[in-house]
Amino acid sequence: MAIGGERTSVQNPFINYAVESGWTYLSPEEALNYRRGITSPVLDSVLVERLIQLNPGFFDRSRAEETVHRIVRVKPNIEGNLDAWEYIKGLKTIFVPEEKRERNITLIDPHNIEANAFHVTDELTFSNGTPPDVRTDITFFINGIPVLIVEAKAATKLEGIAEAFEDMRYYHDKGPELLALAQLFVITHAVRFYYGATWSLSRKLLFNWRDEQAAIDPSRGEVDFETLCKTFIAPRRIVRILHDFILFVRSDDELKKAVLRPHQMRAVERCVQRARNEEKRRGLVWHTQGSGKTYTMITVAKRLIEDERFDHPTVVMLIDRNELEQQLFGELESVGFKNIEVAEQRNICASF
Repeated sequence: MAIGGERTSVQNPFINYAVESGWTYLSPEEALNYRRGITSPVLDSVLVERLIQLNPGFFDRSRAEETVHRIVRVKPNIEGNLDAWEYIKGLKTIFVPEEKRERNITLIDPHNIEANAFHVTDELTFSNGTPPDVRTDITFFINGIPVLIVEAKAATKLEGIAEAFEDMRYYHDKGPELLALAQLFVITHAVRFYYGATWSLSRKLLFNWRDEQAAIDPSRGEVDFETLCKTFIAPRRIVRILHDFILFVRSDDELKKAVLRPHQMRAVERCVQRARNEEKRRGLVWHTQGSGKTYTMITVAKRLIEDERFDHPTVVMLIDRNELEQQLFGELESVGFKNIEVAEQRNICASF
């Protein structure tokens, strides 16, 4: 890996890898043409057109404009970020007078990836009307919604990751209207590649991206930055993370946000694959202490319940300590599970 400046050795290659992965590059000027000025956090014209296309029959231009207005006016905090995520998940509704009912709004199609528009731009300037403006290194949009922000630093900077993380904190502080919509962030200086959930800015919740394909190059002993980028930002991967691997948990009236770690994502995908295989009857996932077993279980349960192929399955969760019961029950409720029942008794059946 050649060592150079931030733009030439990290930022530009990252964008090139994104284009090769299926994203359409917009120059800062082109991106601004799609926006209604630097105070807009979205690609307005793209979002309007995609809303009409993804919601045929009941979305006209007027209704699409109304929805865009609602999206960009979410609260500039984690509560607004939850609202934005619920739009992405298709959980938000709009009243259709001619049908006299609420209809769910499709903002991103998680099943037909080709139905979505994927754009990436660099040096995006955003202003909320109060100086100073913020300027992100790289911003990824799906259907006009900013979903991922990347902060790049030169590999020669010894404290590059720490500086990039502080920049991300700065964006939250000075441009919360933009970060209220973005769901993920990446900080990298080519040698290291970390990701996290927006509005979850603890260093311990900053995860080192490791996909099974992103191995160390044995010929040079270096991390394969290209594979790291391409495996993370593959359009299908980003849509899957947004749709399935982000959790909002409310505990003691405090809203918290999490994104799954690489081993958790792999475990979830393999659990669902195994469940779909009619020839398989059992499976085992091994997680160490502190590796996020609860969030893995919750995400697997959600995927199974939401998958039409399983026809409303019953999911049973077992815990090995009584004190975990209330914790698990609360977390299941906070992420939107309904009809939860706690077993009042247990029967032990032994076979020899």
